[in-house]
Amino acid sequence: MVLQATMGMRVTDECKNSFMEMKWKKVSRYIVFKIDEGSKRLTVDKVGAAGEGYDEMAAALPNDDCRYAVFDFDFVTVDNCRKSKIFFIAWAPTASRIRAKILYATSKDGLRRALDGIHYELQATDPTEMGFDIIKERVK
Repeated sequence: MVLQATMGMRVTDECKNSFMEMKWKKVSRYIVFKIDEGSKRLTVDKVGAAGEGYDEMAAALPNDDCRYAVFDFDFVTVDNCRKSKIFFIAWAPTASRIRAKILYATSKDGLRRALDGIHYELQATDPTEMGFDIIKERVK
């Protein structure tokens, strides 16, 4: 089954299954998604192993093309409880093509609806707009 998204983009089962495994089984730390314009599908571009961190996820985003990413942020509260929050990042760097920016902007909501359990969303055009300090600040 494939879920229909905005502008005819389709979220593949691979995207949803990878997200559910990250969310429930903690087998990965992050997932980077990309749009395959030819097939009009949202696909998994890269999956970061459970031992990888935020820097590896940020490095997996291209400097000249758009992507979506989800990152599972683990932290300890002031009450010493372990928690996890999932961040959705819409990455649209300045150097990416206008067509790609439009395509990713109009397809974002379809992917967000397909991935149930996202706590926070960031939109970034530059690495400084999605720094790890911003992630930490959001969960406070």
